[in-house]
Amino acid sequence: MPIALDLDPEGEQKLHVSRQVGTLAIDLGSTSTVVAFQSECESTPQLLELPPITRCPGEIPSLIWCESANDPNPLIGREVIEAGYTGRSAIGLTRDFKSLIGRSEFNAPDDVTHEHIISPGHLSPEDAGECLLHQIWSHLPSSLEINRLVLSAPVASYRSYRSWLVNACSSLPVQEIALVDEPTAAAMGAGLPAGSKLLVVDLGGSTIDLSLVALEGGEGRAAPIAQLLRCDGRDLAETTGQVLRCAKVLSKAGLRFGGRDLDRWIVDHLQPNEPVSEHLLDAAERLKCRLSLNSQNIEVVLSELVKSPHGSNEADLSLSRRQLEELLINNGFLDMLNGLLNQTLAGGRRHHTGLEDLHGVVAVGGGARIALLQRWLEENTKPAPLLTPPPVEAVAVGALRLTPGVKVKDVLFKGVSLRYWDQNSQKHCWHPIFMAGQPWPTTNPLELVLAASREDQDKLEIVLGEPQLEGEHEVIYVNGMPTIQVTSTQQKMAPWPTASQFMPLDPPAQPGEDCLKLSFSIDKNATLNLEATDIRNGALVHQQSLGTVR
Repeated sequence: MPIALDLDPEGEQKLHVSRQVGTLAIDLGSTSTVVAFQSECESTPQLLELPPITRCPGEIPSLIWCESANDPNPLIGREVIEAGYTGRSAIGLTRDFKSLIGRSEFNAPDDVTHEHIISPGHLSPEDAGECLLHQIWSHLPSSLEINRLVLSAPVASYRSYRSWLVNACSSLPVQEIALVDEPTAAAMGAGLPAGSKLLVVDLGGSTIDLSLVALEGGEGRAAPIAQLLRCDGRDLAETTGQVLRCAKVLSKAGLRFGGRDLDRWIVDHLQPNEPVSEHLLDAAERLKCRLSLNSQNIEVVLSELVKSPHGSNEADLSLSRRQLEELLINNGFLDMLNGLLNQTLAGGRRHHTGLEDLHGVVAVGGGARIALLQRWLEENTKPAPLLTPPPVEAVAVGALRLTPGVKVKDVLFKGVSLRYWDQNSQKHCWHPIFMAGQPWPTTNPLELVLAASREDQDKLEIVLGEPQLEGEHEVIYVNGMPTIQVTSTQQKMAPWPTASQFMPLDPPAQPGEDCLKLSFSIDKNATLNLEATDIRNGALVHQQSLGTVR
């Protein structure tokens, strides 16, 4: 942390701690909640240590214990564990509440009891989530100045979750609050570009979900950004007409089965004659996590000494990675995965999407560390590459990557298009490069390939245009940004302020021959930059700043 020593007017030395200004990301999870911070002056996010509620940097068990619904001093996260209140029968404990937030009723599937979904405690799921968010805020270091808060939401219940967050965060002292959907955040956390299709496998503490999703963006379309819930301290109400932009779910399959159920298998295997207690389950979880750290050595054997909370009994649990994997296989873990994958891919085929169309498979959640799961994914999702970002913090880190463009000044008001010759219609047409509503600066350049249109062509002309809005207009909010929408279909192009550019072709090209690769990007100063490369010989033909986008 940067510090400086100054002298006050009376000559006494004082210590000044520099405040870090930036964005806070909170990924509320069923079992663990992740908290990350991105300073405006740093390029790498940091997982926050928030004693005494974090179990490790950035990770807070999603547990709340309180004596009553109005308890002003609830126990949160690690405090609940250390107090010994993690038993499902513990009065006052609320856990596994995330999946119920936003539901009008606490209806469970026919084969699942309410107790299996949530320990009622004294709080509703919505109140428990709000309590956790506010307690996290109260434990933030005084050295951090939060100017923006970004939260993640499950895409299946995005609208209701969003409404809950608006109310839950209404009293937090932060100027901007934004929301991203979890699949998009996971993809960004894994480094996938806008417009990608991917399979997200999320094995959390209480559920497993497989989602085949298509991200927003891609060539000629605005990339995904966080959706504003609050801007300049003003809450954006439902009536502002915000367009809910999140990943499109092509297919999904899931079960209410997660890491805690795997822990129960381990306890039943190692202590078949003992009642399942939270202390045994916690020890089984530690064994499972430690056995998943190194996937190269499957013969490692680990032990956990478990003491009764009353100190009367002790149990020595020993398990090898080979035994763990045999246990999972014998209990049908892989059969369950095969069934969920087949169901997901069957839904994807209805959208003409298969494994060969995917840009990657992203595994998130605490269970993503399990070596058996990773090997199964590698074998069963080819040719799609398996991407393995840090599974617990992937969503929070991805959410941070989606937030730099939430300010109004970071969104294009008008787009930019490139003129090209269409061989079929034998006339000039326009291809969008960047569109209104797209955030800047760009993270990756937009690349286009141009071909020659006549014999022995020795140059190509680059002509840019700016869409001119005609007819009736209206103001709508896209991701919280006021945007002009044209209600008529007429549109004209005005020449870009910079004169057209002529790119030499050496040697001359023939009709239909691919010649130039154009790379367009927008920098932090809102400047449109062009780099042209002759793809036939790799020579850099042209490099220029073309002007300022609007």
